[in-house]
Order: sequence, then C-alpha cells, then structure tokens
Amino acid sequence: MDSQIDVKIKYVSPKIGKEIKPPFYATSGSAGMDLAACIEDPIILEPGQKVVVPTGIAIQLPSHQYVALIFARSGLGIKHGITMSNGVGVIDSDYTGEIMCGLINLGNRPYTIQPGDRIAQMVFMPVAIASLTLVNELNPTERGTGGLGSTGQ
Repeated sequence: MDSQIDVKIKYVSPKIGKEIKPPFYATSGSAGMDLAACIEDPIILEPGQKVVVPTGIAIQLPSHQYVALIFARSGLGIKHGITMSNGVGVIDSDYTGEIMCGLINLGNRPYTIQPGDRIAQMVFMPVAIASLTLVNELNPTERGTGGLGSTGQ
C-alpha cells in the first residue's frame, strides 16, 4: 500500500489559511497533522467540562479503504489534561462535513483555548472491511478467554 494518499480538503471557514493554519505536519517525522481551533473567541474549558471545537475544515477521503482518526495532542493531555472526550474521533470515508473535536478538561485547572491553537491531530489509516463468519467455537489460543489484567499488570 502506498504511504501517501490524496485527500481533498475544503475550507469551511474563510479564516483557514489566513488567521488559522490549515492542517499541517509539524515535523517531517510526524504521523499526525495538527488541527487548529477555528473559533471567534477564546474558550475557557473548566475542569470536567466538555466542549465541541470546530476546525474550519472538511475532508474527503479517496475511498472506503481509508479512515481519518482524530487523536489528542500529547502535550495538551500530559501538561493540561485536555484530551478527546470520545477517546478517538473517527472520520469515515463517507463523512464530508466539518471536522469537530470533542474535548474534555481532565485537569484540575481551567484551560483557555485560543483561536488558532493546535487542539488535536489527524492520522490517516487504511481500513480492512471485515466479513463476519458465525461459528460455534473459536480456535484455542494461549490467552483464551482471560480478560482485563489476565496477562499481568
């Protein structure tokens, strides 16, 4: 599979490319493109509060063989407790609306999101479409049905 895909991008907000940076790779080794908050005014995110932040962009993936995954930025999570409220955002190949980031403040202090702040990162991944086969038994494995914590701490 190619390591590069062509993704169409639409600027939903006239601020993108002017006041707000479009998605970009911060370094040549970055797996994710940084997404910026496309907002008019700062948002104060109180501890425990959730907010949906627009990015001002929409994308179109080349086919159903790809997905865009939206992850938290590690620095925001570690330093301030700001992370994705849904864990990971999934942008399906047939979604062409504005990308919105659900954020939550897991920290113990208010955090201010400024217009243009980098709030999340978008990673493009291949998708395998599963064909489910109903069976009465699954093949035995070393772990078997051992669940949470069964392989150690």
